[in-house]
Amino acid sequence: MTLTLPITEAPPRWAPFARTLTAFTLTAVLASGQLYVVIPLLHAMAAGWSAPPGGLTWLVTAFGIGYGVGFLVFGPLSDRYGRRRLLMFGLPLAAATTALVALSPSPEVAFGLRAAQGVAVAMFPPAGMAYLAERIEPRRRVVAISAITGAFLASAVLLQVAAQLLVDVIGWRGLFLLSATGFLGATFAVRAVMQPDHLPEPPRGHLPEPPRDRRPGRSDDQRSDLGRDRRRESAGSLLSAYRPVPRLLFNRVLSLRYLATTVLLAGFVAVYTGLQIYGVASPAELLTLRAAGLPSIVLVPLLMPWLARIPTTTRAVAFLTVGAIALATIGLTGTVALVLLLALYVAAITGGLPSMNESISAGAGQARGTALALFSFTLAVGGSAGPQVAAAFGGFTPLMYGLAIAMSVAALAVLVSTRERT
Repeated sequence: MTLTLPITEAPPRWAPFARTLTAFTLTAVLASGQLYVVIPLLHAMAAGWSAPPGGLTWLVTAFGIGYGVGFLVFGPLSDRYGRRRLLMFGLPLAAATTALVALSPSPEVAFGLRAAQGVAVAMFPPAGMAYLAERIEPRRRVVAISAITGAFLASAVLLQVAAQLLVDVIGWRGLFLLSATGFLGATFAVRAVMQPDHLPEPPRGHLPEPPRDRRPGRSDDQRSDLGRDRRRESAGSLLSAYRPVPRLLFNRVLSLRYLATTVLLAGFVAVYTGLQIYGVASPAELLTLRAAGLPSIVLVPLLMPWLARIPTTTRAVAFLTVGAIALATIGLTGTVALVLLLALYVAAITGGLPSMNESISAGAGQARGTALALFSFTLAVGGSAGPQVAAAFGGFTPLMYGLAIAMSVAALAVLVSTRERT
């Protein structure tokens, strides 16, 4: 009698949770914060270049444009070449471009270098988020993704405060050199915690051996070279990495979720821009209002192990609805309990973004890096549109009502997406 033992696969080797999350969270704060770090530096930069501060706001826009374009370029490349390989190229490049900004002799040069910096920094979010979605143990995955999206949001406050405190000590050029040093440190930290890339292989038999060329006069070496050329052509060109982009962008399910993601971040930026431009509070009170969201950004990821039991789309709809209610209440009550309502709104954003991230990732199949690059791109679009949205309403109360309606529509879009088929 022959004893046949069942063949079992070895359990997957998950990434170390605490070390990975620490390295990725700190890198996320540094990377996303580069968009905002210039804002407190505008007057110092204007004085150094003898330029008007208003014109230097293009330093923010230039980075944002490069950042958004970089998402679309490098997300598909992370699917093709691997998350670790891309980050080991991208983080040193981010350090180099950030240091070059510090050496800018004029605003015109700085505009171009800020755009280049945005492109380089954009390698981290899609590759990093895709890595966490693949390599973190499933029961801890929602906590990791929530922490990273929370870090992206927190960077808007943390990097501006740091820049405001340090600009008089080391100057604006010193701040960019400090950021460049941070990217170098992030390179070593991320390299230490990331596991080797395991790229998907085509199914066996997918690329058949080309037929042998038996024509007279062909040597064995020539036939071998011809076979290698044909296999190389079959493997696809670099542009093949971008083929999933239209399919993902115009997918009936994912397109609705991308729309909701854009509304989420556009609203977040518009709320804080509205507080600034409509004179709702004094400068000291504005600092308190900005800081009011930080506890929510910290606490919501801690609740995610329990919230993860709820389906991702249900969670997303719930958070969007809570955000809409908070904004409508602010519009109705004015500045009464504004700190608490803003904290509730930021909690809704902090919980809604990772829920949208998970729902998009789950529907993307093997093109996860590309799908998350589009997710990051929609965040960049929303962040860029936020200030214009705030200015368009002409007052803080109409803005709150308008954003409440937009978030309600976004919640409805996510709900409709659950009825569709990918």
